[in-house]
Formats: sequence, C-alpha cells, structure tokens
Amino acid sequence: MAPAIEAAEKVKVASTPIKPPVLNERILSSMTRRPGSAHSWHDLEIGPDAPTIFNCVTEIPRGSKVKYELDKKTGLIMVDRVLYSSVVYPHNHGFIPRTLCDDSDPMDVLVIMQEPVVPGCFLRAKAIGLMPMIDQGEADDKIIAVCADDPEYKHFNDIKELPPHRLAEIRRFFEDYKKNENKEVAVNDFLPATAAYEAIQHSMDLYATYVVEGLRR
Repeated sequence: MAPAIEAAEKVKVASTPIKPPVLNERILSSMTRRPGSAHSWHDLEIGPDAPTIFNCVTEIPRGSKVKYELDKKTGLIMVDRVLYSSVVYPHNHGFIPRTLCDDSDPMDVLVIMQEPVVPGCFLRAKAIGLMPMIDQGEADDKIIAVCADDPEYKHFNDIKELPPHRLAEIRRFFEDYKKNENKEVAVNDFLPATAAYEAIQHSMDLYATYVVEGLRR
C-alpha cells in the first residue's frame, strides 16, 4: 500500500467512534437535574469511606406508618402513601446518594439507631449486612446499617452481632407491610457486611456509568 493511502486508512480507523454502552433512557431521564437546585440524590456526596461508611438520606423515620420517598424530579421527600397494614417502620429507612440499583432507584438502607430521624436529613451510616428482597417479582435489596455516630450502635460491624429477634422483626415487617395491597414480598436470608459492601460498590459504579453517559450527551 502506498504511504499516503496507508496513512489515510490509519486516520479513518482511528476516527471511527466507539459505540457507547446501551443504557436505559428512563433512568437517564430520572437523573436529569435542574440548574441551580440542590438534589439530595445527586448533589450530596456519598462520603470518603464508602462503601463501608456512607451518607444516608432519611426518608422514613422509625415508628412511621407514612411511606415517604424521594421524588426524583425535585430531590424533595414526598408522601407516597399511608401503609395499608397496621404496621410501622421498625427502623429509619432511607437511601444512599449517588448510587443506582437495577430498579432505577438509589440503594435503600435501613438504619438501626436509638432515635427516629426526620425525613430529608442525612446521617452517617455503617453497613453491617444485606437483606435480599423480592418485591412483586423484582429485586429490591436493602442495606442493613447502624448509625456511625450513635454510641449505642456504632461498634456493630456485622449483622450476626444483632440479636436474632431484631432480624426477625425486620423480616416480618417487610413480609407483611404490603399484604393488604395484595402485593407479594419475599425476604431471603440476611447476608454479612461483605455482601453489603459489594452491593453498595456495584450501585456506585452503575450510578457513575449513567452520569458519564449523561455528561457525554
């Protein structure tokens, strides 16, 4: 091949664009941000010690029958519904900022601590285990954590250190809280802290993938 032609072929090959990964358009849309507005999912940092210790935004306080949740468009905490069953959340429930799970939501966290926490504030949580859960046929796993700044619980490092009855209460709540809505929820065996770290890291990586693709566009 002549030098000029060979050089042209190299330029052509080098300039061939690399196809981006196939991403879910619905998830990309849900991660769209409004300029100038703070968003609890996207703007709050996860923290330097993640995936072991991380920031958690509280959605539902312990003892509540109201199901609060993140409104992805505004970043505010909204009332989704009042639970249909005569049960209340056994512990504070929230999400980890800058994470994304396969159900298009940030990673859920159940935080064990002494006091209920108001919706919309954030705290430092330490992962001690993972609760694999299937909600209406879809995976909806939850991180089990303790408040990293609660003197009664901050020394816990793994879910096996919790009293068995505490875990039984958590399992029973999630198995029952949607029964009066005729919705199926199955809770599998609790997994150790290492499984929680892996799940959080996966959700951090998936979130980063979508952020990069959003910036590219």
